[in-house]
Amino acid sequence: MRMPDGSLTIGFIGLGNMGAPMTARLIQAGHRVHAYDVSETARAHAVDLGAVEAATLSEAVTDADVVILMLPNSDIVDAVAGDDAFSRSLKAGALVIDMSSSEPLRTKALADVLARAGIRFIDAPVSGGVTGAVRGTLTIMLGCPPELLERVTPLLELLGRPVRVGDVGAGHAIKALNNLLSATHLWITSEAMVVGQKFGIDPEVMLSVFNSSSGRSGSTENKWPNFILTQTYASGFGLRLMLKDMKIAANLADELGVPSQLGEDAIRHWSAASESLEPTADHTEVARWIQQRAHDSTPE
Repeated sequence: MRMPDGSLTIGFIGLGNMGAPMTARLIQAGHRVHAYDVSETARAHAVDLGAVEAATLSEAVTDADVVILMLPNSDIVDAVAGDDAFSRSLKAGALVIDMSSSEPLRTKALADVLARAGIRFIDAPVSGGVTGAVRGTLTIMLGCPPELLERVTPLLELLGRPVRVGDVGAGHAIKALNNLLSATHLWITSEAMVVGQKFGIDPEVMLSVFNSSSGRSGSTENKWPNFILTQTYASGFGLRLMLKDMKIAANLADELGVPSQLGEDAIRHWSAASESLEPTADHTEVARWIQQRAHDSTPE
């Protein structure tokens, strides 16, 4: 419940790589967070951060002013938010914010279902990775009615920079489209880097030139220098999650009758890498996979 000092009671569902540091920032700001995850280890970590452990979904959302979902996909979001225990446990006036990477048309449908039960449901997916979650610098793509913007902005500003991009579902649409762009940038950047290195150009020199030229992207400015050249491959965002978002974007294009030929080609390339790499592979490992393929195809 809302405290006299203006702090909120927040139910936070999903305490993974992103959810845990986001929870920590909300706690540090003085909010009371009831944290739930199917993983006992994740719940214990949240308690170490200062959260109140919720043993069940109902415990997490009872008395919450706001419920935040940070879950892997729409199937799980639907299972959670569509659970009768979830809706019954919410108090009147509670707001549910889905910060997962979900499917935009399913988000709109879920919002309509919950609205009939008197529950306000909006989407606010993020970009910026684990580093952004820790630092509170996430870009938050907010899909909500204009009248809710003033209510949610102060809370979301604790996590990053909220930008209203449209009504419910628009946040999830632009998140998927953003990741389709990001993945395509990374793939072609990695191919270009391999060609340049084969020619004998220093990779740091290439990045320096790209970053002051029209080839600049998040891949040249961040992913290649910080996770690929260092050979850490630890951006905190999984390859399969990236591929899932790419497919969401392509499916949205298909549902809207818009051709997405390059997007579909990119999905085929990423799918091939996903089948070859470990299920837990970071998405930046596609660069290593591309490099290895180039090495294997080079004549002796």
